Amino acid sequence: MAVRLLSKIKLLPELRGAAYVSSAAAPAELSDFEVQHKTPVIRKQKLIPVAQYGGRHAVTMLPGGGIGPECMGYVRDIFKYIGAPVDFELVDIDPNVDNDDDVQYAITTIKRNGVGLKGNIETKSEAAYVTSRNVALRNELDMYAYVLNCKSYPGVSTRHKDIDVVIIRQNTEGEYAMLEHESVRGVIESMKVVTASNSERVARFAFEFAKRNGRKKVTTVHKANIMKLSDGLFLETSRRLAQEYPEIEHNDMIIDNCCMQLVARPHQFDVMLMTNLYGSIVSNVVCGLLGGAGLLSGRNYGDHYAVFEPGTRNTGTAIAGKNIANPIAMINASVDMLEHLGHHFHADLIRRAVNKTINVDKVLTPDVGGTASSSEVVNNIMGNIGRC
Repeated sequence: MAVRLLSKIKLLPELRGAAYVSSAAAPAELSDFEVQHKTPVIRKQKLIPVAQYGGRHAVTMLPGGGIGPECMGYVRDIFKYIGAPVDFELVDIDPNVDNDDDVQYAITTIKRNGVGLKGNIETKSEAAYVTSRNVALRNELDMYAYVLNCKSYPGVSTRHKDIDVVIIRQNTEGEYAMLEHESVRGVIESMKVVTASNSERVARFAFEFAKRNGRKKVTTVHKANIMKLSDGLFLETSRRLAQEYPEIEHNDMIIDNCCMQLVARPHQFDVMLMTNLYGSIVSNVVCGLLGGAGLLSGRNYGDHYAVFEPGTRNTGTAIAGKNIANPIAMINASVDMLEHLGHHFHADLIRRAVNKTINVDKVLTPDVGGTASSSEVVNNIMGNIGRC
């Protein structure tokens, strides 16, 4: 009876489809202002347990574009070779579509599995109602902290040696809040959002990280001399939290000077705390100091979910399919993921094999001064597993 009654109800045009309203892309008939401002910065997520089946973990795999699919293939080959207790749920996201259906499905699988491994996901549409896939994943899953461990490889020739810096980046707001509109023709306003709640939890994350890992100093990077309210709030929050950790030194540095200091004297830094855009810039600077985009991995953390990826979020489209892409960053991301899941034995097997390949055997791809192909690097890593 209920079904027959519902089938006779005539919905108003503006209500049609309301039953399916979600955080997917808003309809195109809304103005750009309405679309952007219907997207809250923070998504509250319901805790879903990490899926474990007979001691194995299900992990969402998002290959992304460019070199992502081939690098993910190498990860799967290595995991199969060592018998890692992980089953990948593969989700491809089409960069050309003008909707977020693929992204919403990916988010659903990460909620179910608790963990994801991803390459950089392209967003080719320039329509205002199509959000960046990478930003959408971080915002929807409320992964508010991004961690990049920047440690030198002795086998890679660089200007500075023995760098060991951790970058902790606020991951869901700032300039990446995606709140833009055209107030009058030819005048675009872009909102930088900094909230007390997000500033406090990422600052606490940074100080707790330093405490747990024996780090001695946290440097807050900002532009509070110009952006007195937004960066001022972030800096003030960091200073207040620092008082709760008297054993950890705290200082701050303006972003301009920070970039220069990183290039000139990187060893003065230990843990670096910053907002979203500054984190993107500084991450690429430090990765450049250590050899480029192909080495380091990054970790996205929220209260309930974690996603692991290459550190610089570069797609590498120009070198895709040429067997010259550096697979180390993606392999390191998979090692981070194994450690997060508690599979320390398997993580250590891969890490030691990677270190021997780079530092002892010096089997390197062209981007870090070598002549090896991607597959030769991976084969050397698998050959080293269990032998070092």
